[in-house]
Amino acid sequence: MRLVGVSKRYGEVVAVNTLDLEVKRGEFFTLLGPSGSGKTTTLRMIAGFEEPDTGTIELAGRDVTGEPPYDRSVNTVFQDYALFPHMTVGENVEYGLRVKRVGKDERRRRASEALATVRLAGYEQRKPNQLSGGQQQRVALARAIVNEPRVLLLDEPLGALDLKLREQMQVELNLIQEEVGITFIYVTHDQEEALTMSDRIAVFNEGRIEQVGPPTEIYERPDNAFVAGFVGVSNLLERDGQRFTVRPEKIFIVENGEVPSGLHAEEGTIKDVSYAGMVTRYLVDLEAGGELQVVRQNLETTSAERPKNQNRMARGSDRRRKGRGEGK
Repeated sequence: MRLVGVSKRYGEVVAVNTLDLEVKRGEFFTLLGPSGSGKTTTLRMIAGFEEPDTGTIELAGRDVTGEPPYDRSVNTVFQDYALFPHMTVGENVEYGLRVKRVGKDERRRRASEALATVRLAGYEQRKPNQLSGGQQQRVALARAIVNEPRVLLLDEPLGALDLKLREQMQVELNLIQEEVGITFIYVTHDQEEALTMSDRIAVFNEGRIEQVGPPTEIYERPDNAFVAGFVGVSNLLERDGQRFTVRPEKIFIVENGEVPSGLHAEEGTIKDVSYAGMVTRYLVDLEAGGELQVVRQNLETTSAERPKNQNRMARGSDRRRKGRGEGK
């Protein structure tokens, strides 16, 4: 799938600004960004619900820019599931096949296979209101994949679920995507969700893409201050006229005042300590200017045993993050 020079305006508002994007076949690709950054508008243009003002959209090498949604080999899964409450689970999954006039026996066979794929075999006769939120989401997913689309579009599909169920569904979605081999294009504003699930991520900001890459590259080597600040927590510091980012978990506190060889150290005062179960978070004022967030794992000690007023901080001396757009 490829977008070339795609733009979309709503009056004076530029929702998507001259976007170029290519998604590989069979990839789990995530559009990540804050609200209003253009990711959902981009998804809607791929689906055919919106027509771009400029540019072209190609699916499997074919220009589908002006085609309606039903002529594109795509399906969309929404956050609200959009299941028909008066239909059984099986009838919901079969619905798209019925519209395409697929025979009854084949409809039932393919619906049963799709439900088995999403771990809901035997649920055909239940009604949506008899299912949990996670099960309803999987029915919506089965209804989409039963049509065997080339591309499956998922618009914040886990946003309505509680945290634990959302984490379970993240694992389920990855397993299902690997099993069916369909290209998934996934929209979310949740950075951890994007990092956990994706083969590659496009980070959106004000209608543009700031960076595209695999999760490790996006997190460890952000192209600019926006990506560093939006994807995870990042400390932005300026030293000797250069700006660079340091992740909180890359910093550690030196409790005895001795700095290991090869590391850069700065004096600072711990102004706040916050216990968060697996980790303890520190907020530190640096004497050279700036503020640091530091994260330490609670391996054998509790937050009560952590330093409260230590004034020596150490961080890695690797300066490869300098530049990359932050100081421009």
